[in-house]
Amino acid sequence: MRACRPDGGMVSFRAPLRVMHLRFTEEELGVLIEMVSLAAEVASLNRRPGAKESFARFEALENTILEKVTHLGFGDIIEFDEVHQRYRVSTDYLTRSFVQEALDEMRNEIFWEELTLRLAERDVIRKIGLPAWNSLDEKTRKEHTGPIEKNYWEEFTKRGIDTLHLIARFETG
Repeated sequence: MRACRPDGGMVSFRAPLRVMHLRFTEEELGVLIEMVSLAAEVASLNRRPGAKESFARFEALENTILEKVTHLGFGDIIEFDEVHQRYRVSTDYLTRSFVQEALDEMRNEIFWEELTLRLAERDVIRKIGLPAWNSLDEKTRKEHTGPIEKNYWEEFTKRGIDTLHLIARFETG
């Protein structure tokens, strides 16, 4: 098992294997199905080296839970994927569920936050130079980028990406 350390690193440990029996209402079980599916979906987005093995743990637990609840009245929203040989929540159900709403909102928020942050960082680096940027601590970087991020945020809130244009340099083709 792995857990996060306060410094952001990971620590591995082995917990003794014990069988647990949990009781859920039907409503709680429905929420658990969505939570597990959401966690697995988010974990599947991690493309870093080594993530595949960690994702496999999420996928295995999701499969175990979905297989069990199929026989408890949730068979209408769970299907078996013959290609991957595992259970999954049906696409039809997911597209109408809170899972999809949460994923869409997460993607939207990440897009706009990353766009404003990266553009602000680019602007500061252009102004002070990369060596100076690299010498700044995180707090000082935030002091430089904060007002610029705010300006981009206000612009994108008003106009979306309609006024955003990419100007290709000659050497990029």
